[in-house]
Amino acid sequence: MKLRLLALAALTLPLFAADHPDTTGWKDLFATDLSNAVDAHKWAFINGELVAGDHETLWTKESYGDFILDLEFKVAKESNSGVFLRSGDIKNVLKALEIQVHDSADGSKYGMVAAIYDAMPPSKPMSKPVGEWNHFTITCKGPEVSVVFNGEEVIKANLDNWPEKGKNPDGTPNKFPIALKEFARSGPIGLQGLHGKAQAPVWYRHLKIKAL
Repeated sequence: MKLRLLALAALTLPLFAADHPDTTGWKDLFATDLSNAVDAHKWAFINGELVAGDHETLWTKESYGDFILDLEFKVAKESNSGVFLRSGDIKNVLKALEIQVHDSADGSKYGMVAAIYDAMPPSKPMSKPVGEWNHFTITCKGPEVSVVFNGEEVIKANLDNWPEKGKNPDGTPNKFPIALKEFARSGPIGLQGLHGKAQAPVWYRHLKIKAL
């Protein structure tokens, strides 16, 4: 009986485990020549790694609604970047969700790596030391957003739980001019350039996306 229970547990475990997908056959988020990006002259692929030349955000020309985005990133000391999702206006980054990418908590739990910037912290810290590659799998489906970070699901959010502008469900304020519930459910994806006082570099690679 005990062996049977163990076998059943082994069979059901993958249903609940957070893991990164096999991205074989998935679409590249950005072409190697960045021909499918907006104003890409400040960014470049160098030895297969996407790097920024200044603070400008790199946006996809294509809009994405429900999708799974898989990528790796590496930071330097004091790097500050982010992954923008389904932007409603690429001229205003406060109209897109941002999944934080940097080497510190940015002075706040809402600025931790893998946080939804200014809205929701990750459930636990999972970042690797500066100079090592980290792995994100970001899933957007309707109002639901999840982030698997280095093999652990650290964000599981429903944007419908943010019905008020400037306010998070726990009562803390945020910077957003509209409620997260009202954010666009389809739009370009962006990578923030060299941000913050240090203007420290950040590297991205293996950016793959699958529409749902």
